[in-house]
Amino acid sequence: MDLHLRRPGVVAPVRADPRGLTGPTPGQARGRRWRTSSAGRFVPAEADGAEDLQRIVEAVASAPRGCGATGWAALRWQGARWFSGRDAAREALPVPIAVGDTTHLTAARGVVVRRDWLFDGDIIDVDGLPITRPERSICVDALRARSLDDTVRVISMALADDLATLDDVAAYAERIRGRPHTRRLLEALEHSDENLWSPQEVTLLMQWRRQRPRARLHCNPPIFDRLGRHLLTPDLFDAEAGVVGQYDGRIHDREEVRRRDLVAEELCRDIGLEVVRMVSEDLRDRGAFEQRLRSAYRRAGRRSSSTRAEWTLEQPSWWVDTSTVAARRALDDDTRRRWLRHRSAG
Repeated sequence: MDLHLRRPGVVAPVRADPRGLTGPTPGQARGRRWRTSSAGRFVPAEADGAEDLQRIVEAVASAPRGCGATGWAALRWQGARWFSGRDAAREALPVPIAVGDTTHLTAARGVVVRRDWLFDGDIIDVDGLPITRPERSICVDALRARSLDDTVRVISMALADDLATLDDVAAYAERIRGRPHTRRLLEALEHSDENLWSPQEVTLLMQWRRQRPRARLHCNPPIFDRLGRHLLTPDLFDAEAGVVGQYDGRIHDREEVRRRDLVAEELCRDIGLEVVRMVSEDLRDRGAFEQRLRSAYRRAGRRSSSTRAEWTLEQPSWWVDTSTVAARRALDDDTRRRWLRHRSAG
């Protein structure tokens, strides 16, 4: 299809033009200054076909009208940070193209054809590129996740960038109930949260819930003292038990980050909270984290209930809540930069 992009940094493939007005002449197309992006379409040779956004554009241009990028590619086009188009080995994932169940398309190199379903309104235009709406894109990737944890990770990381609300995804999931793997998708929605900030936090959340299924876990909740001063914002928090959970990735090995961690841990002890940490090595030995979690709950159970008076989850009037997609969408640009800057890395 012909694309009319409204985004800098990417180039729409064009057909050869005998006059050289809307594209290269056939002779120019065979030269070194142009390369073939798909059958009958060309882009300037300097356009980086290995760059993910350019790959997405070229894949969509190879499809007939009425189709669009879906899954990770659609989410990436809309700015989702955690959908890079690369697998764990940093190899490029094929670009998924939604064609519905009536359109014929032979997959080109680097493209995977998704002949699933396309409801009215599923294809939207974003900066001149047809893609599937966020709820549909999330469900497509979630249905193809390999485990419950991975399914929760797909959903929560898309919500982290405010592409959809949990209710949006749940409503769309109901429309496709009965399709393969939708039971796991619906279960994953019960575990997903709009305020998880990284894939590692999802790992921590799911491991914690397996061991303590009845615990009510708060995701990245700000904790305050009784005077309304912000004390800390842990990754996870069981407020009833007084147990704080943190995932320590490689960044926590840095001296300045480790120093902040130690200060926060001492603060938690002062206000009667126990801290449990998960590290990357725990992914290979889950038993080690399980033991630390049991120990944290055991220590928390021995603490005096009077320490509960030292902290609160009640937000003071000066605090700006950013715990939901709706709350974050309501922020103006300046407020968003100020209150969400801690989430910009990644």
